Amino acid sequence: MIWKPNVTVASIIEIDGKFLMVEEESAAGPVLNQPAGHLEPNESMQQAVIRETLEETGHSFTPTSIVGSYLWHNPDNETTYFRTTYQGEVCLETVNDALDDGIIQALWMSLDEIKNNQQRLRSPVILESINDYLNGQTYPLRLIKSLLK
Repeated sequence: MIWKPNVTVASIIEIDGKFLMVEEESAAGPVLNQPAGHLEPNESMQQAVIRETLEETGHSFTPTSIVGSYLWHNPDNETTYFRTTYQGEVCLETVNDALDDGIIQALWMSLDEIKNNQQRLRSPVILESINDYLNGQTYPLRLIKSLLK
């Protein structure tokens, strides 16, 4: 059997010093996360991050660049994740009121609020990617090519 990591995507959206986050249910109780989720079959990474952001926040997302890719092993569930994080913009008007199962709410949080809730973050990748974003680390969307039809 060949081992494979779980491929996930996430979005960073910042408006007026606040980041779009989600509060979601987990086995350990409510946690905070960026809008994020798993890549689905026959879906490009960009399609996945657009879909996941809409499903989890109700906002239409337009990715503008890639912040980075992160490999993280979660010791709680013995799962390894390969997450690519995109930055972009959302339409502030809610497009979809029905959020994904398990999503409690979408909320806007300052960096200080996120840091003050580190114990509630779903993974260390969240702050790592926000710090990379704040340090101006970005890559063009064309970095990841999809050859799907």
